[in-house]
Amino acid sequence: MKERVFKLEELTQFDLNAPQKVMVYQSDKTLGAMWCLEPGQEVFLHQHPNADDVWICLEGESGLYFAGDDQEVEIKKGMAILAKVGQTHGMRNTGTDRFVFIGIAGPVPVETVKLG
Repeated sequence: MKERVFKLEELTQFDLNAPQKVMVYQSDKTLGAMWCLEPGQEVFLHQHPNADDVWICLEGESGLYFAGDDQEVEIKKGMAILAKVGQTHGMRNTGTDRFVFIGIAGPVPVETVKLG
């Protein structure tokens, strides 16, 4: 069961100098990574030319999701966001509390193209 059940609160890692990406799992089809952001930190604008990426917000009350083409959407705990193959995405923690989300992407290997 170790490869099927994950205690997410035990995996969180924060660093005041940079957002932290923590791998939760990887299978032959998908991968799951947890992003842990202090206030003001952001996940760089990027796209995956070969994979969908679903973000599930677990903690945080004020985030700004970058959806490409200068579109921005306010996000918070309890929301899920889908970036389909090739769609631009990124985010900034605009609140005063920490922000945590899980990204589930596939198929693997996931290619990442940093933008901007």
